[in-house]
Amino acid sequence: MKRSWTGLVVALCAIGAVGGCNNYNNSVQYNTGATITNISPSGLAAGTPAGVTLPNCPNTPSGQTNPCFTLFVLGSSTNGFQTSTVVEWNGQKLSTTFVDAKDVNAQVPYSLIAKPGTAYVNTFTPQSGTGNNGLSNALTFIIYGAPNPFPSLSSISPTSLAVCTSKCANVAITLTGSNFLPASQTGASSVTYTGAATSGLETAITVTSVSSTQIQASIPGTYLSAADTASINVINPPSAVCLVNCPNLGGGDTNCKTPPVPTNCTASTQTFTITATAGGVTSAALAVAEESPAVSQDGRYVAFASVENNTSQILVRDTCLGVTSGCTANTQMVSAATDGTAGNGDSHNAVMTSDARYVAFSSAATNLVEGVPAGRQVYLRDTCIGAASCKPGMALVSTDEEGKLAGAEGILPSISTSGRFVAFLAVTPSQTANAESASATHADSTARPNSGLRQVFVRDTCLGAANCTPKTTRISLTPGDTPANSPKPAGPTLSGLAKQIALSEGKSATVFTPTVPVDDRVFLAIPNEQK
Repeated sequence: MKRSWTGLVVALCAIGAVGGCNNYNNSVQYNTGATITNISPSGLAAGTPAGVTLPNCPNTPSGQTNPCFTLFVLGSSTNGFQTSTVVEWNGQKLSTTFVDAKDVNAQVPYSLIAKPGTAYVNTFTPQSGTGNNGLSNALTFIIYGAPNPFPSLSSISPTSLAVCTSKCANVAITLTGSNFLPASQTGASSVTYTGAATSGLETAITVTSVSSTQIQASIPGTYLSAADTASINVINPPSAVCLVNCPNLGGGDTNCKTPPVPTNCTASTQTFTITATAGGVTSAALAVAEESPAVSQDGRYVAFASVENNTSQILVRDTCLGVTSGCTANTQMVSAATDGTAGNGDSHNAVMTSDARYVAFSSAATNLVEGVPAGRQVYLRDTCIGAASCKPGMALVSTDEEGKLAGAEGILPSISTSGRFVAFLAVTPSQTANAESASATHADSTARPNSGLRQVFVRDTCLGAANCTPKTTRISLTPGDTPANSPKPAGPTLSGLAKQIALSEGKSATVFTPTVPVDDRVFLAIPNEQK
């Protein structure tokens, strides 16, 4: 019987040994030592530094080499160190010097960081009593791999392209150089683009392949919408992630600005040029240079003329001005058919509503809408900016169901705030002008906006109006040509609410006010001096 009780006691104690059967209940241990807040350095590159003289660890036998580095350990002001505190490295006690309750340092042999990885640093303070282990919390020490090399970029191909503003495809680009990284501990080399399309910010572009000497990347087609001189760089990442007290982990940018940068860095940034035209300056480009852009009321959107493939097009740029998040600057073509095809003739003189949704312009293109008359005409584009469930559309403005615009060309539009009303100048070419234009080039024809008789019309498009029929009303009382000494044609200017219109007659201007009602907000205007 006694043997049975003896066996039971042994068995219970055996179970207790596994489950913590003792006077100390040490199955769960809590650190009872100091609290450490920081270590410095928090990481080093693997291996022993070459080319420098390093101090030996304490107690190194004479004639032998055993280099160490000093690890500084900082403690909490409320739970600091005691004079007996020892620093441990992965549980191995190090030669430790007590400075004060908040500072101790230890000598760490470089042999402990021979390979990349991590180590855990804590302190131990001898304690007595039940459950007191004397251990502090542990902090991680990172052992980094070899520093990544600094890249060098010798050339890119292509180095330039012409401006593209309609359905622009991404452009493949080849970068040639040295020290590119197909892969590393922290990733491969990346390519950046810095230009107007990125608002001057260095922005990563897609990389499709990387070798040690060549990178294939892709420039987004949206970056090619305006003339620019951009920078192409290659970035190698550092060999590991480091936040404080970092060693030189290599990597860097070929513009010699992204740290860490070698002291002997030679910038190898390459230039990528987006040219206004494939050739030299054209007459279309010169005409564009004379035009003024249109700006939305808040300044965010800008409509302007730009040349693509020797043809002037109307573009709208969203600058993201005033938008704090969720906006990427972009450019869209306005002088395009609904399927996105660019206008096949020059477009000029863009005007826009205050909210930038509607843009009116004059264009010699024949593919913007079906069945357009010959010559320059005025169009109204719904960009759908700021509108939900909207499909961009194009409408011909310089049209008249009563035939008053037969044979005329529309130029120099002006638009009301809502976009409903568009005033424009209609030019009826004279016989001389027709004979000249028959033999003129396309560029010459755009340079003759003032040939023939001029009349001013206002088009009610009925945008936003119920039970409304679009109509065109002639505002100018007497057709006539611009005086011979007038340097350029004069177009009408429509007030925001379409209640006044100003006409320029040579060197003077006449302001018309509404007196004869035509519709709820459209009036046949009579000059002030004739009322």
